[in-house]
Amino acid sequence: MKRLFLSVALLLTLGFTISSCRDTKNEESVEESMENTGDAIEEAAEDTGDAIEGAAQDAEEATEGALEEVGEAIDTAVEETKEAGEAVGDAVEEATDGH
Repeated sequence: MKRLFLSVALLLTLGFTISSCRDTKNEESVEESMENTGDAIEEAAEDTGDAIEGAAQDAEEATEGALEEVGEAIDTAVEETKEAGEAVGDAVEEATDGH
């Protein structure tokens, strides 16, 4: 009975000691994790800012390119409309000359 009591007391003492060490270690880990999380958030914010700037520049370049293409398409359409008008005028002249 004496051995059983001493063994239980020894196990309880070891259990409390290990728990106490674990708590201290966990507090250090929590502080370290908080610092790492803060650093990760800052890096993510910087990366997000860079990505937004890059996307804005890409959008600006795409818009400029699209506007240039639209301008060229309008010029082409005007030219083709002019040519079609001339062709219609020529066809009307030929039709009136023949009658």
